[in-house]
Amino acid sequence: MKVIDLTHTICEHMPVYPGTEPPRLTTANTYETDGFKETLVQLYSHTGTHMDPPAHLFATGTTLDQFAPQQFIGRALVIDCRALREGDAITMAQLRPYGEKARQADFLLFCTGWDSRWGTEAYFGDYPCVDDEVLDYILRGEYKGIGFDVIGLDPIADANLTRHKKLFREKDIVNIENLKNLHLCGEDLFHFSCFPLKLADSDGAPVRAIAWWED
Repeated sequence: MKVIDLTHTICEHMPVYPGTEPPRLTTANTYETDGFKETLVQLYSHTGTHMDPPAHLFATGTTLDQFAPQQFIGRALVIDCRALREGDAITMAQLRPYGEKARQADFLLFCTGWDSRWGTEAYFGDYPCVDDEVLDYILRGEYKGIGFDVIGLDPIADANLTRHKKLFREKDIVNIENLKNLHLCGEDLFHFSCFPLKLADSDGAPVRAIAWWED
């Protein structure tokens, strides 16, 4: 079995969305004093490679813990958007070459190559975002989720979170942000899982996103 990790490691000096605090990983117990190690973990629910449900934007929206576990596993397809420049939109021109494969996927994962900027100020730049036509295509489909190797579905300057609201207003779907290594997943469908922490009334949670292929 071939497995690729699509998840950034959570650490204290990682990139976080502007206005939030980085995680704190505090040693609570030590081998020397307690005979075991335990860490106090403090972080925002949208830290690192994480997932948004409708409840992230809407008080009556579905929370992550309300989804059945089947929501977080299925067949995925990477849409290669690496030819786009800063500020460009992800349009149907990027989706159309995949034809029927895009309709067969449970998850559409958009690869901009932006994960190569992780840990730098450039990561917070004007990354490519999906346009309305692509969002409409997603909303017409039966997708379990979409994902990106950038810090947000919306441009970082859009405080209104316009695309998030359109995605979640009437659709039970999940959105995954801050993925990595999507360029290693090829052009065909593959097995994908993105299970979040099961937090009560969850507006979002870190995930361990994995791609795999059976032998």
